[in-house]
Amino acid sequence: MPDYVETNFDERSGIVPCTTPWGRWWQTVSEVHAEVNVPEGTRSKFIQVTVKPSHIKVIVLDEVIIVGPLYAVVRADETVWTLEDKKILHIAMTKADACSKETVWEGLLADNFLADPWTVHEMRKKLDLERFQIENPGFDFSGATLKKCYDNVPGSVQEKWEEKQKSLAPQNQTQACQEQCKEHHSARNEGS
Repeated sequence: MPDYVETNFDERSGIVPCTTPWGRWWQTVSEVHAEVNVPEGTRSKFIQVTVKPSHIKVIVLDEVIIVGPLYAVVRADETVWTLEDKKILHIAMTKADACSKETVWEGLLADNFLADPWTVHEMRKKLDLERFQIENPGFDFSGATLKKCYDNVPGSVQEKWEEKQKSLAPQNQTQACQEQCKEHHSARNEGS
């Protein structure tokens, strides 16, 4: 596969976004995109975007919006950011290993802004279709569907997240039960 291929696959078939508190992020075979909602009327001089191969920092109006280690390595010198309509900061980063690996980012950062299991599942399908498009340029896979098992990818961040949620579930249930008991007792005491 060539070093970089522009397929415009996402324009024909749409994107699979992961919603975050600050906006959303999504990916293609070769790029990762982040859209940060900024206060309307924000000018570019009030925005700082610093991308290193394994780290990102985004500051808008002196407020840190995103900071931390990226999920995987990018080509920092190929990062482009634009301010659209003075209300959306769009950051496009090129994946460093896009053509050598089947890299699916499960989160924008290594430990934050992780996609939920359904979104990761849909991202995997979308990226496979885009890879088919790159390998077979005479065909249009934008409306195709795949019948491939994408569930339970061993060693994935998502799998680790799900295990952590399962281990926390009994603690959360106990805590919720204790809170309900306190509320019940305080309501009874107020009523008497």
